[in-house]
Amino acid sequence: MRHSAGRELTTQGKTSYVAIVDKSGPHLPRPTGAGIPKQPSGIGLIARHTTAALRMRWGLGLLILVGLLIEMGFTAAVPLSFKYLVDYAIIPKNEAMLIAILAALSGGLVVASAAGLGLDYLYAKFSTGLLNDLRWKMFSHLQRLSSGFFARTEASDLVIRFSNDLSSFEHAQQQALDECAQPVLNAALSAILLLTLDWRLGLLALLALPACMIGPRLITSRATAAGYEKKQNESQTAATVQETIATQPLIKAFSLEKSVLARFAERLARQGSASLRVGFLSSLIERTAFIGTLIVQVLVLAVGGYMALRDELSIGSLAAFQALFGNLIEALAASTHYYPTLVQAGAGMKRIQDLLDQPPELADPAGATELPRLAETITFEQVKFGYSAERLNLDELSLTIPAGASVAFVGPSGSGKSTVLTLLTRFYEPLEGKVIIDGRDLRSVSRESWRNQLGIVFQDSILFNTSIRENIRMGKLGASDSEIEHVARMAELHEAILAMPEGYETPVGERGARLSGGQRQRIAIARALLRDPAVLVLDEATSALDAATEASINHALERAGQGRSVISVTHRLAAVIKMDHIFVMEGGRLIEQGRHAELLALGGTYARLWEKQSGFTIEESGGAKVEGSRLQAIPMLQGLGQDELTALAELFITDRCPADREVFRQGDPGDRFYLIVRGRLTVWVKTPDGGEQKVRTMDDGDYFGEIALMENTTRTATVRTSTDCIFLTLARDQFLKLLEHQPKLRQSVQQVVAERLKTSDAVLKRN
Repeated sequence: MRHSAGRELTTQGKTSYVAIVDKSGPHLPRPTGAGIPKQPSGIGLIARHTTAALRMRWGLGLLILVGLLIEMGFTAAVPLSFKYLVDYAIIPKNEAMLIAILAALSGGLVVASAAGLGLDYLYAKFSTGLLNDLRWKMFSHLQRLSSGFFARTEASDLVIRFSNDLSSFEHAQQQALDECAQPVLNAALSAILLLTLDWRLGLLALLALPACMIGPRLITSRATAAGYEKKQNESQTAATVQETIATQPLIKAFSLEKSVLARFAERLARQGSASLRVGFLSSLIERTAFIGTLIVQVLVLAVGGYMALRDELSIGSLAAFQALFGNLIEALAASTHYYPTLVQAGAGMKRIQDLLDQPPELADPAGATELPRLAETITFEQVKFGYSAERLNLDELSLTIPAGASVAFVGPSGSGKSTVLTLLTRFYEPLEGKVIIDGRDLRSVSRESWRNQLGIVFQDSILFNTSIRENIRMGKLGASDSEIEHVARMAELHEAILAMPEGYETPVGERGARLSGGQRQRIAIARALLRDPAVLVLDEATSALDAATEASINHALERAGQGRSVISVTHRLAAVIKMDHIFVMEGGRLIEQGRHAELLALGGTYARLWEKQSGFTIEESGGAKVEGSRLQAIPMLQGLGQDELTALAELFITDRCPADREVFRQGDPGDRFYLIVRGRLTVWVKTPDGGEQKVRTMDDGDYFGEIALMENTTRTATVRTSTDCIFLTLARDQFLKLLEHQPKLRQSVQQVVAERLKTSDAVLKRN
């Protein structure tokens, strides 16, 4: 059900979301169009989220403020006490006054220390709550996003937003009390006291504020933009690492290490360039602030000394003034030192906000009602739908599925059969037309009430990294162990589980890696059955399995489907022979429908697909064979008689290739012809700009490599497997021996080869 889409469209057409296209890596799409508010700066976003958290926890915030005021009051009292110590105790030799002042300072120290300890605890509690609130907000928002969002977004990019980006914000929050809140209050209080001591010198000292802020003010926006770019590059680097880890078998099999290293070096160069800009601009913020305050500090010292020399300022007042001014400078220095941290956090917060700004899945309309269990029919009425505005995947689709029936959607790749399931499951909504359940428009009922009636088995059996028991229980949270074991028996899995050392508590590993493909799929079936679904939905549920496992799984599915509606999407027609009704799709339209025998009698698309997939057998040993009569359907072999075809069939040998591997690359030597017995693959050609373009998808019964049978040349395209594949291959030298006695066959083959070469040239010219 995954696809590539550049836009996400609402049925009302009020707002479009356009993906940012950048060859350097993935970015989240941003809302566009009228009425979209301008996003605040990164620092503004931090202030907004922090303010919102303070409103939610106003009592805690008030206690933090009280603690800050107590601590700041004592911090200001110490330098201010210099005036009284010098003028009223030390110079007049007043011992009683000295003891009184020191006693007051000691008492203040005890109170301030206690307040500081409480402040540290309260702020840690507030900061933890703020971070957890943001994590929850991000995670819960993810659950509301559409399938289209996840189809176009790299998983690693989302993980980076939860890790690096949030860590930057967390780091800034942890330092905010010591390097922002306390210094700001300290600076404010120091400024007031400086004006109290001497308003003339105080006004001069206050020049430190603009002198400290001019540089950061000019540089911050550029530093924030550079920080955002750095975060994006870090995300792209992480995506490259994740992709490389996932494709290690391919990299090693085709010696792609140098290519991978070159690509990673390019990523590092971009990230390094962005990091250099961030580092320099961040340092520049601190440097300009430091120079400005240093100039004012020298100026204040000179003027203050001159005033004391002329007896316009007492020695005690000068000492207190310099100490308080030192407090002010220290507070400003702490703030400017915090500024680069805040800039980095702001860049991370902008990426977090990009995620939070993503439009959620279309909500249920006001007044949406609960949908009773399916009792009559599922109807598609003049449905139109496309993942992008440029192409419709379904066009004027109308059909009816009776409750309790078993139906299948079949057709060539890209025909729209899987798209039918995306609308049926309400992963997407129709652009036009309706999906109707028992006479009610599916959009008028709550999603949950409909999805609770569905049990879905995907092609990729998605499992969580927990035990077998808990994976099955995902189908119905709170299900008892006896219910879980019951559906495991229905999926013909119970005995296999008991044979495992840990039984139902066996961990499945990441994505079920510790289990076989058949075991993973049986768990998925059991999970779906645990819901006691009214409709069992099968999306290519057995296409990735070997023949023996597929037959066993199909038997389990046949039993599981009894007493409920079964809707299956598959390209393998052998699995739909017993279905009550078969819908044949092509180009997004329904072109044929009926039972298996009826569709064969029509002699149309279904019959051609059946003929293409017929004539192969897979033995228990795993070897494959093709019937001689099946080879006659290949145009270049139509000149052979039955005896020659039978002899040729014996020359084919079985070859296997796992999913996500290259069968061969464009430019490799060509020496074999391939028949696809089982599996699906894609064909790619190089474009003049050095990229690749997919030109074809092939599956059961298709063939490729005809050019290699006649021409001693290199491959004209790259072929990659999408699923585990079984091939029958024919070597060129054996085929050429056959052609020595078949001149008509040689002519036929040469004609087919010429047509294939012509097609490849046409693709290259278009690009």
